[in-house]
Amino acid sequence: MRINRLITAVEAHAEGEPGRVITGGVPHFPGNTVFERMSYMQAHHDDIRLKMLREPRGNPGLCCNVIVPPCHPDADMGFIIVEQQEYPPMSGSNTICVVTVLLETGILPMVEPVTELTLEAPAGLIKVTATCKEGKVTSVSFENVPAFAVHLDAKVEVTGLGTVTVDVAWGGMFFVLAEAAKLGVDLSGDNGGEILRVSEAIRHATAEQLPVVHPENPAITGPTITNLWGPPIDPATHGRGAITISTGPFDPAQPQAASGILDRSPCGTGTCAKMAVMHARGQLAVGQDYVNAGPLGTTFTGRILRETTVGPYKAIVPSLSGQGWIYGTANYTLDPSDPFPNGFTVGDMW
Repeated sequence: MRINRLITAVEAHAEGEPGRVITGGVPHFPGNTVFERMSYMQAHHDDIRLKMLREPRGNPGLCCNVIVPPCHPDADMGFIIVEQQEYPPMSGSNTICVVTVLLETGILPMVEPVTELTLEAPAGLIKVTATCKEGKVTSVSFENVPAFAVHLDAKVEVTGLGTVTVDVAWGGMFFVLAEAAKLGVDLSGDNGGEILRVSEAIRHATAEQLPVVHPENPAITGPTITNLWGPPIDPATHGRGAITISTGPFDPAQPQAASGILDRSPCGTGTCAKMAVMHARGQLAVGQDYVNAGPLGTTFTGRILRETTVGPYKAIVPSLSGQGWIYGTANYTLDPSDPFPNGFTVGDMW
């Protein structure tokens, strides 16, 4: 066997959403913050993202995380999140996967029954509390970056759908949110094809007609991801959502050919964005829980810890909790004669 690259990883998922965690085999990414390290990776080592997320090593539904040394003195570890079409500044499910891997593999020490640590994500510092028992992380709760609504009840013109009412909010990524019932869309996971086609059309139109920029970091723009939401079907929950992650470019002339994948989890940043919208409307108070269900019926629990401001926007500081599970370890290699060094995509899946 000939190898000119070896990448080690731990395979994990958070409430169903896979979040591969790379633990070795990547070069040093310079930068004074993890956001700068992420930007360097994106500019100079994007081949790592392609290798890990595309076939044959990856699949459309996979997310990935790269463990990096932290830059902030208060952080215990840093991580870079990579997805099919972007480098998200923050992700709830990926944070839960990273914490689970760091503690259960011994990269960082586990303290039972509670381990406290601080991670540095590209979006900033994330304070984490992990409940642990007999070497297993049974729950991860973290204080997310502030979340805020930018647009409420805005109108966008969407090809094939007409005028659609949307909200745009930041929860660690910029989301466009729309009520599924008003679009006639069933949020069942079995309806994933229609969900992604509608979601991608709305996202594309909103990004063109209502582009947004983070007031504290102009390099973060959007919206880049869609949250179709609906009422709960389980009395133990407060709502549900279907988050679509793009896996390819969107052509408005061929909306039926849109490519994307449903987040298998309830989506942590999507839950926080939804809570910011609800709080802006007076529907969710400080200290109140919001249990959000995803397409598998698994849940994340969010809570508004306090109010704050981000630039000109009224914002909330949310917490989010859920659980992750490790399901494997792997060594990924690259044969120098491999005709697909950066992987590939095929239209039947992508």
